[in-house]
Amino acid sequence: MASPATRKVKIPKYRTGRIFLFPILLYFLLVFPVLGFMLLKSFPEIQEKRGFSSVIKIDSTEFENIRQNGDPVVSFQKGFEAGLNSKKLEKTNDSVDLTVIADSLTALLDSIPADSVQVTNSNKTSSGKRGASSAFSSSISNLFNYVLIISTLAGLLVNYPFKRYFRRKRLRKSISPRLYRYCRKFLLYTPIINSGIVFIAFTIVHGIMIFHLLSANDLEYDTGRRLFTNYLFISLVASLLTVLFIYFWQKHRVHIKYIEHIYTRDELQKRIFGKNHGKIRNRLYIASAMTTLLPLTIVLLYLILSLTPVKEMGELSQEQMKIVLGRLVDILGPEADVEKLFNSDGFNGLYYISALDNALMFGGILSGIFVSFIYILFFVNWSTAGIVSPVNELVTSMRKTGEGMLDNYTIVRTNDEIGVMSEGYNMMTTRLRDYIFRVSQMNEAYSRFVPNQFLEFLGKENFVDIQLGDQVQKEMTVLFSDIRGFTELSESMTPKENFDFINHYLGYMEPVIRENNGFIDKFIGDSIMALFHVKVDDAIDAAIQMRKTLNRFNEDRTDQGKPPIDAGIGIHTGNLMLGVVGGEGRMDGTVISDAVNLASRLEGLSKIYHVNIIISEDTLIKLENPSKYSFRFLDIARVKGKKEAVYVFEVLDGEPEEIRNLKIETKSLFGKGIDLYKNKMFEDALEVFSEVVKINANDSVAAFYINRCKRNITRGIPDDWSGIEVFDAK
Repeated sequence: MASPATRKVKIPKYRTGRIFLFPILLYFLLVFPVLGFMLLKSFPEIQEKRGFSSVIKIDSTEFENIRQNGDPVVSFQKGFEAGLNSKKLEKTNDSVDLTVIADSLTALLDSIPADSVQVTNSNKTSSGKRGASSAFSSSISNLFNYVLIISTLAGLLVNYPFKRYFRRKRLRKSISPRLYRYCRKFLLYTPIINSGIVFIAFTIVHGIMIFHLLSANDLEYDTGRRLFTNYLFISLVASLLTVLFIYFWQKHRVHIKYIEHIYTRDELQKRIFGKNHGKIRNRLYIASAMTTLLPLTIVLLYLILSLTPVKEMGELSQEQMKIVLGRLVDILGPEADVEKLFNSDGFNGLYYISALDNALMFGGILSGIFVSFIYILFFVNWSTAGIVSPVNELVTSMRKTGEGMLDNYTIVRTNDEIGVMSEGYNMMTTRLRDYIFRVSQMNEAYSRFVPNQFLEFLGKENFVDIQLGDQVQKEMTVLFSDIRGFTELSESMTPKENFDFINHYLGYMEPVIRENNGFIDKFIGDSIMALFHVKVDDAIDAAIQMRKTLNRFNEDRTDQGKPPIDAGIGIHTGNLMLGVVGGEGRMDGTVISDAVNLASRLEGLSKIYHVNIIISEDTLIKLENPSKYSFRFLDIARVKGKKEAVYVFEVLDGEPEEIRNLKIETKSLFGKGIDLYKNKMFEDALEVFSEVVKINANDSVAAFYINRCKRNITRGIPDDWSGIEVFDAK
């Protein structure tokens, strides 16, 4: 399973229940106050339509006779007629005696079978009609059943795998591939799925409500139909707001909280929300509509519901007109003209707000504003988080990139302009990282041809700053190494075998120089020219380690059935010029100095004296810890190209342990022979060197001096001989 983007963030909890229950609660807070407002306002009209606008006082004896009659319906009609005729049923314009009405109707309805109920209204009889209260109760019951219970349970069931995934991830438990694939496949669709579940539930409920409304015999009178229509409209608006609330809440959590814990780093660097690009403008339009138009709509709805037509008041007296019109009545003319004008059709089309309507209106507006305030808080938070959070992440990532943290990216959380900008930043960072990586590779490749130390010595930051003629003078130790007899060895190999051999050999030696704070200036065929600028001891250490490494190299060749090789090393310390030479079309970094030439000549002397490591006096006296090494004086030599003689010394530490110990043992005796030789006492020197050879038959330098002594004894020496050996060959 691919791991999510590696960010050190807290694993969030996956919220399900509150995303369903809270918006549905807001739905009821929006609908029920308006519904209650409409019912209270329409109660007098409902009462009048049912025939209760006047109080009906029924004598208990007459009522009992009505109940005991055989046919309940006929008895009911006859009882009403008898009562009216005998004046025992009287109408009055006084207040309603609800208790008497309730007791009377309860007793009456108890005696009437449910299937024979008939209601007479305006001389028109309808059978089997359903009351508005029954339709309302059925709708509310459906809301609770389908929306609050069924849709919530369905949402919990669909979202359970996500909840389980995040819980196991938070507890650092293993997650099955099947669960991961499910969450990965459907996470981005959960806003549509969750809001769609509630939308389907609301659609079923409103479909049932519309069916009741369109049924010809379903609602019993016009007032009930109007109330139910208004209720349906309000419920449709509130359900739309609820569905949108669930959609945007879940979308906010998916984009801001969840995606980085399911999708991989590479996936989150691009938009994963489809090809349709969103707009911040559209998001702000929706947020504004939900937070601005909603409160205005609620206020406007309550204002409309609180209005009462003036024509419902009938003929108005002067005092009643003053209540309706206020002080405007005083400037409209005589009382008769005012009454005539006010009771005309023009003024009957006006509306007024009663004291009770005014109180209900303010109460409803306050409840609507409260719900709207909740919407505003949520949508402002979502809009802010949906814009500010991605922008802050982008700015933070840009700052890190500016600080050199190129392995950095920002999560593309949206599909709008911010998402486009984040995706573009990630593409830019990727390309910048790749470009810098390629440049680093090129610099690394350049450093293999021109060491980085050249840049440091020349005071340059990169290779493009190097100019022809850049140079610096510095004291360094130069090491030359060369394979002995390479010409003869190469003649037995093909050109490819020569290249393979040299690369094999240099692959052993180059790391040794680098590990001892040196760098290779150039390869000259089989020769190595290395520079050491930190301290002289590094060059000696490198030379000793190169000799030991050569032994391993020879073991490798022996295993391949090839003959071993030998190499000599010459070391000298002095001032040199390091810089850039060549032309505009081809430049090269190099060092030019007499010290370089002398180091090369010392390496050539190693072949003559048959020793492994030769150093100059200048190198010896500049050692920080000369006691660390074993060395002995070799000769005073004047090499080709040098006017002055150089004291040269042999470093014994590069020899095999047995030979080294013997050379150390005969060091004083060897030194005595050198003194005798320089003092022209060749016979005595010959005896001393012969004694050295008897002790150490592998001492090639003692054998070399034996031959010199014999030659000088036989041929003689010039009168100006000073003990300095002159070497004309390189």
